[in-house]
Amino acid sequence: MDPTPRFLLAHPSHFIALGFGAGLSPVAPGTFGTLLGWALYPLLAWSLSEPMLFVMLVVFFAGGVLASERAGRALGVADHGAIVWDEMVAIWLVLALAPPTLVWQAVAVVLFRFFDIVKPPPVRNVEAAFKGGFGVMIDDIVAAGYALLVLAILVRIFA
Repeated sequence: MDPTPRFLLAHPSHFIALGFGAGLSPVAPGTFGTLLGWALYPLLAWSLSEPMLFVMLVVFFAGGVLASERAGRALGVADHGAIVWDEMVAIWLVLALAPPTLVWQAVAVVLFRFFDIVKPPPVRNVEAAFKGGFGVMIDDIVAAGYALLVLAILVRIFA
């Protein structure tokens, strides 16, 4: 089943799992979800203290597990491509730890998308090992870890 705007609005968990509609993009919904996450990140960063931001990311992750589980069941595919909340939470984590400049944030976004698409070990292993909403969310967090590792090396070299 391909989600429609009607599906998006049918339940709050669908709205969240589909990244407020970014997941309805006919091409590259994961990239659109990531880009929406990047666009929304300043709202989080400016309105929350750093400790509260990380607490909210944990809450968003847990909520994403539930929302993705429900949306995946309704779509008939546990990790449907339209589910992009996982990309949004992961990019918020990466951006929270990236240097706060537009250039470094752009590098962080590109690195995250690269590792989320390529899924080097153990990202693919994690994706295969965990099912349901937790499986949808956790592989993106592992991909975020790769992005942060490479970003830290690049910052050390170029900053």
